[in-house]
Amino acid sequence: MNGPQAHWLDDGRRLHLNHGPIDLIVEAFGAPEECRAAYAQAVERFRTILTELVAELPQLRKPAGPIITFAGSTARRMAAAVAPLAKTFITPMAAVAGSVADEILAAMLAGRTLDRAYVNNGGDCALYLSEGQSMQLAIAGTGHGLADRVTIRAEDPVRGVATSGWRGRSFSLGVADAVTVLARTGAEADAAATIVANAVDLPGHPAIERRPACDLAPDSDLGGRLVTTGVGMLSSLEVAAALERGLAVAEDLRHRGLIGAAALFLAGQSRICGPMSLPTASDTTIRKELVHA
Repeated sequence: MNGPQAHWLDDGRRLHLNHGPIDLIVEAFGAPEECRAAYAQAVERFRTILTELVAELPQLRKPAGPIITFAGSTARRMAAAVAPLAKTFITPMAAVAGSVADEILAAMLAGRTLDRAYVNNGGDCALYLSEGQSMQLAIAGTGHGLADRVTIRAEDPVRGVATSGWRGRSFSLGVADAVTVLARTGAEADAAATIVANAVDLPGHPAIERRPACDLAPDSDLGGRLVTTGVGMLSSLEVAAALERGLAVAEDLRHRGLIGAAALFLAGQSRICGPMSLPTASDTTIRKELVHA
């Protein structure tokens, strides 16, 4: 495995950071000198983040439970994000992508004055917005009457966005095409998206293919738990039933103050939990108000 890599994308304004499985797109907005300093701080923090995580990987792969003291700040973010969800099986690894995004964003902001910034870790994002600022995000899984953009404004209590589902880069116990969660941090959004996506399910359905996670990845934190590898034809009633199972979990998390909103997608149907503010595709008035990052 190569060491930490940093380079500018072709547009010259977004920084690409890569090390092993971590793949980040970073962008800052504000005075040029502040942005330059923020990018330098992101690169410096990125140099050791994977090494720190690997050192604590055995504990990070264990189910959440009693508070474990981790040495690294990113690992501590992971543990804190999954602790409120420990009544259901989850490990700190469920929050790794969002926690890395949070950690790099925090490094960028230290001592800096920026207008906006984001760290996108494979679709799991940490955001910064100064007063009066907003940022538009693309939402995966839309395309059936909903627009594919949502706007986060400085006054919103949301600074993290994450998406999970069986088609994604991580294993899922459920059948959701995509579940996108808005939460206070990237870590919290990441962990919650995992839990909700796992809940969008039809246990024992013959059209759903599953295999033990350890057969696909021997070191998976899911061990022998069955993960979804294929979803066949489902009736509209079955799709609705699976989505309602996930929606119930999302509503519980929202009522507990753990997420701000969630959007659940499966086979052309969707459910919205909380003020996701996804306009219909025909609502051009709202769409014109969205501000591009």
